[in-house]
Amino acid sequence: LHGAGSAMLYRVLDAVTSVKCETRRARKQIKVLEALDVAGTQLYHFTTIVIAGMGFFTDAYDLFSVSLIADLLGRIYYHSADGRLPGNVAGAVSGVALCGTVLGQLFFGWLGDRMGRKLIYGVTLKLMVVCSLASGLSFHNKPECVVATLCFFRFWLGFGIGGDYPLSATIMSEYANKRTRGAFIAAVFAMQGLGNLAAGAVVLVLSASFKNTAAYDTDQLGQADYVWRIVLMLGAVPALLTYYWRMKMPETARYTALITKNLKLAASDMAAVLNIDFVSDMDAEAVVKQDEFGLFSMEFLHKHGRQLLGTTVCWFVLDVVFYSLNLFMKDIFNGIGWFGDAAEMSPLEQTYKIARTQAIIVVGGSLPGYFLTVLFVDRIGRIKIQLMGFTMMTIFMIGLAAPYKFWSKPNMHAGFAIMYALILFFSNFGPNSTTFILPTEIFPTRLRSTCNGISAAGGKCGAIIGVLWFQYSHTSIRSSLLLLAGCNLVGVMFTLALPESKGMSLEDITGEMEEESEPSQESATIAEVEFIHSVEVFVQC
Repeated sequence: LHGAGSAMLYRVLDAVTSVKCETRRARKQIKVLEALDVAGTQLYHFTTIVIAGMGFFTDAYDLFSVSLIADLLGRIYYHSADGRLPGNVAGAVSGVALCGTVLGQLFFGWLGDRMGRKLIYGVTLKLMVVCSLASGLSFHNKPECVVATLCFFRFWLGFGIGGDYPLSATIMSEYANKRTRGAFIAAVFAMQGLGNLAAGAVVLVLSASFKNTAAYDTDQLGQADYVWRIVLMLGAVPALLTYYWRMKMPETARYTALITKNLKLAASDMAAVLNIDFVSDMDAEAVVKQDEFGLFSMEFLHKHGRQLLGTTVCWFVLDVVFYSLNLFMKDIFNGIGWFGDAAEMSPLEQTYKIARTQAIIVVGGSLPGYFLTVLFVDRIGRIKIQLMGFTMMTIFMIGLAAPYKFWSKPNMHAGFAIMYALILFFSNFGPNSTTFILPTEIFPTRLRSTCNGISAAGGKCGAIIGVLWFQYSHTSIRSSLLLLAGCNLVGVMFTLALPESKGMSLEDITGEMEEESEPSQESATIAEVEFIHSVEVFVQC
């Protein structure tokens, strides 16, 4: 076996069977970090999941709630009979927060590596609280000014949301032990599903409440105006509830030990929150000898360039699919006649039906996918779950798109909803979770938050492209679904460029605390024999 074909065959074999041929290394590990890696699961781990996860709860609520109330804006300010906003307005309302998210991920990701995870963590939360409240207070007598003010505050809301992605993921990964690290990070991300469900539930409750008031009979648009404002302003509540606890969190031991190089403080910080006997070792030599190359160096490109390209592209194509399916769910379902004629409904009746459909899909598809990832990510592995998710999404998406007109029959609507829920199930028990986990594990500590931010920003660029495509391409729903299936196949290919990180210490994965040692002739021979034997088994099967 020679050349590129040999390399690809080995990569596929490694992804499917987890057979690895690694050079033995002489490893130096700092005692406080080693203690974190082997620590048992404790109450503070779950506290951190809630504190970090509430940020993602808020993120999902704020990003996905806008698709539920967009039709109210169309009816109230543009007097649209079916609630549709003008094309440019709809694109701005749906996409402006995502634009802010891209910049926030890049900026706060970089800042988290320069100033520390804890210090920046509170800034993003304040921004989210203020802009959530301000979004609901976008008042003016001209519709254009209301929408412009709303878009302004939603941009900065997205900027704060963007900062939460790299910081929450990095903090959780650096607190967790190596045995259950994937489950902890996935649990933080699973709060996105609960936030999505909360958005639907809040809209359902408010729509039903205001729809049944006496005032609604005489002033439908006036009551609907209250609904969309309250929905957006409630996004500040979960962020406010966790602000105090975020400020009480100590800096992560890995940042303190490896970036600020204060081993004694790292040990004392972790001893204050975890029930472990940390030994305050002063192995300064191990810290000093770690790699110091920068993000734009050739050494980074050589060691981590392929991984950064892989995580960014996988997240990019995943978010093209994921945000298109979530933000334009009502359009896709409306294409088969799911909601009926919107022009014959009252404003809140239409909103109620849209929110009910979203809640059903989230409960039936999205949430089980998140929870299964938490249960199995440290058993099956990140790469296998990501490959499985992309593959199954492709299959079910083609199943929806190929006979799209077939699903428009009234007796087939339930089957369409089940297929749609299965796509989102394998999205979350698949790449939507693993693209969040991997960038927090495979890059060195001093660049971890930055690289996570770059990968996540690539994802949100994909989300923006998905929004623009559905809004302006005027392509049929069937063709758009087939295009999304193609994005999944691209994700399968780039997943093969990523390493498996299951059950390994962060320093083992990145090699930042390791010194290369020449492999003995015996170990080299063993590795070669194991590889050849594995390939023979693969061919025979």
